[in-house]
Amino acid sequence: MWPPLPTSDLVTRIGRDVERSILRARNGLRYAQAMGRPRSGATPKDVVWSRGRAELWRYRGGPIKYDPPVLIVHSLVSRSYILDLRAGSSSVEYLLDAGFDVFMLDWGIPDERDADNSFETYVDDYIPRAVAAAHEVTGASSLTMMGYCLGGVLAILYAAGEAGAAVRNLILLATPVDFREMGSMVAGVLAGRLDTEDLIDETGNVPADVLYSGFYMQAPTKELAQYATLLENLWNDQFVDAYQAMAQWSRDHVPLPGAATRQIVEGLIRENTLMTGRWRLGGRTIELADVQADVLNAVAERDNVVPRSASEPIMDLVGDPAHREQMLLTGGHVTFGAGSHALRRTLPRLSAWIAEHSDELDPPKER
Repeated sequence: MWPPLPTSDLVTRIGRDVERSILRARNGLRYAQAMGRPRSGATPKDVVWSRGRAELWRYRGGPIKYDPPVLIVHSLVSRSYILDLRAGSSSVEYLLDAGFDVFMLDWGIPDERDADNSFETYVDDYIPRAVAAAHEVTGASSLTMMGYCLGGVLAILYAAGEAGAAVRNLILLATPVDFREMGSMVAGVLAGRLDTEDLIDETGNVPADVLYSGFYMQAPTKELAQYATLLENLWNDQFVDAYQAMAQWSRDHVPLPGAATRQIVEGLIRENTLMTGRWRLGGRTIELADVQADVLNAVAERDNVVPRSASEPIMDLVGDPAHREQMLLTGGHVTFGAGSHALRRTLPRLSAWIAEHSDELDPPKER
């Protein structure tokens, strides 16, 4: 028989449980009310260039300690605020605090006006113009380009082209090149069960909910486990705020332009063309080995969206073998973006690599 609890301990436990029950009820209501509320990032920024729905943002912060500036090229299928999710849990904020001049190339929310956007649109038009704008406002002649997920593919193609000499460092975060290794995300296309036109709606684009379904099928039981964890921690304000922000982003996909979709399906998935080391775009052949930058291939051990096997061939294909480096990180696909794990483990290592491959300014430069 268990010994009885001292009266003071029992009262303390009851008081704590009552308090947590009240907090659970309050935070549960807050969470329900907040679902569907749009998020747009936490760090103050200025728009320094725009074209169509795309914008180039320059973030405001303290002194700039390193040159060249860092330009983040986000994916085409998700919202960029995962890299600036909330104050105290933001990759952008971390890099600013480390002394980097940080830019983000955000693609906005495509609509029927963007249905004809192809990889050429982004690689030959949008990215060069955004790079020119970053050079103009900073006075820099080179930059560190950081591509996340499919944004990494765009960054590789740009850096391998004629204008790519401006890219001093190329950082690829969870970037797929072997699309045969993308698992259930591409299984229907590879097996012939899905054709491009099955995915595209009347706007000429792939709807956001179709993309969400593809990501959901990567781990269909994960959401249930996350809800259970949320219920257990509803009393914890900090946990609920972080969960709410991440849950909103995970559902907040954007349409994918139809022209780019056709190139992804036929070129990247069915032909698996990047594994040949080249891709024909805009009437010319881009050789991945022509990248002149120092290349960092950052992969996560437990990435269920872009598995390591889909990213690791970068080490055989992109740039000069003497200037390639791979960084294996713990965590999953969003490890690069937000959360305590990113702040403790991922971002310190990425930031240190950028600093080692940059010039330290003495004295620092004001923004």
